[in-house]
Amino acid sequence: MSVALLFAGQGAQKVGMGKSLCDGSANARLLYDEANRVLGWDLARVSFAGPEAELTQTRVCQPALFVHGLALHAILKEQGRLGDDVKIALGLSLGEITALTAAGVFDFATGLRVVAERGRLMQLACEQSSGTMASIIGEERATVEALCREFGVEMANLNCPGQIVISGDKAKIGAAVAAAKDRGMRKVILLNVAGAYHSRLMEPGRAAFATFLEGIAFARPSLTVFSNTTGRPVVEPAEIRTALVRQVVSPVLWEDCMRQAAATGAAQFWELGPGGVLAGLARRINRDWPVRSFAVWADFAA
Repeated sequence: MSVALLFAGQGAQKVGMGKSLCDGSANARLLYDEANRVLGWDLARVSFAGPEAELTQTRVCQPALFVHGLALHAILKEQGRLGDDVKIALGLSLGEITALTAAGVFDFATGLRVVAERGRLMQLACEQSSGTMASIIGEERATVEALCREFGVEMANLNCPGQIVISGDKAKIGAAVAAAKDRGMRKVILLNVAGAYHSRLMEPGRAAFATFLEGIAFARPSLTVFSNTTGRPVVEPAEIRTALVRQVVSPVLWEDCMRQAAATGAAQFWELGPGGVLAGLARRINRDWPVRSFAVWADFAA
């Protein structure tokens, strides 16, 4: 029976994340200390105490979620829970880099530098454009895809059955949302986000990230890792690099990744991240999948 590790994406962050882990684990404290040295600023302070407005910034929350996920991973390892049955890792958006690091594609410091640069470039792309996102609940992929074509926007996240996020220029998203409501779509919600993630408006970030990754060494993963861009495993270093670059402007096929992980043999899913977001999505995809969430020190007691 295989276990799949799930790593959180942007939006799951919470003030206080990681504090109880550092209080309970020397290995977690070492990771946060190393993160502060690598980044050159106090990630631990912002993660533990906020303010929320600072933690929510793309350039901050992406490395914060990366370090938090790997601190949880380190605690599982020190407790002897990462045995041979843990064979799969996948992450939502930036969480894919956390999963790749857990699988040995990068060491911790390299993975953190990759995430930090990705977050910095994506924040710059947000500041250079006028984009936003909206969530459409209860509609089929084909219906949402047709709406996106009509209004010149894009599907950004296909999270679970009936939950799709669209992304693009603010005016175009506004028009698409208004049309969706006029046509009787049951639940359409504008999201409070800094920009149009996973859309063509992130192209400046994609191009610069591709250049940055040319100087990064990639290893083959020791676990099966699924790409958000295809829902399929990525193995070869060149293939992983290409997938990470493409992911910046491509839809996140999270439901596809989860279904493929189950088809590959995952019988349990362990979420490593705050908020229980991925556990909730997993239950919406298949309520029979066993899912467990690790976010704070108390979660390791059972």
